Amino acid sequence: MRAGLARALATVGGLGDRLPAPGTTVGSLAAVLAFAVLSRALGESTWVGAAVGLVILVPLAVTACGVEAARRGEADPGPVVLDEVVGQWLALSCLVGTRTGVPSGLALAVSFVLFRVFDVLKPWPIRRLERLAGGIGIVADDLAAGLAAAVCQLVVSRWLPVAG
Repeated sequence: MRAGLARALATVGGLGDRLPAPGTTVGSLAAVLAFAVLSRALGESTWVGAAVGLVILVPLAVTACGVEAARRGEADPGPVVLDEVVGQWLALSCLVGTRTGVPSGLALAVSFVLFRVFDVLKPWPIRRLERLAGGIGIVADDLAAGLAAAVCQLVVSRWLPVAG
């Protein structure tokens, strides 16, 4: 992958470099917004778009984040936020994978908060995944945080209206 393309993808079009909020929050929020638009467009078929998105995003993120991290000479540079997009997308995908319909605003917000908590705290074994080399290490911890958020969402969804 060419360095310019890797930078554009890894920083989500430069969002990770430019915005005043922490890049990790920006990447997660970008994923939630994109997912909300997708779910409104696809309705009952949102799970298909979510699954296709993961199939495309995961290998793309591993490659682009790895190339950009090497270019910057850092293990996991702050402006590289495509990994957060992928982790948040996984959490959201699990949300629609277990229900029909379009996720409510509350469901999207709960997913965002849960993912951010797991991404920031990185409880065991999530933190260990950061030690993996290159793009795999950059993305793996966020995928694990997304999976942990998804499990919590399933528990929380028993009490909250998560489909709108």
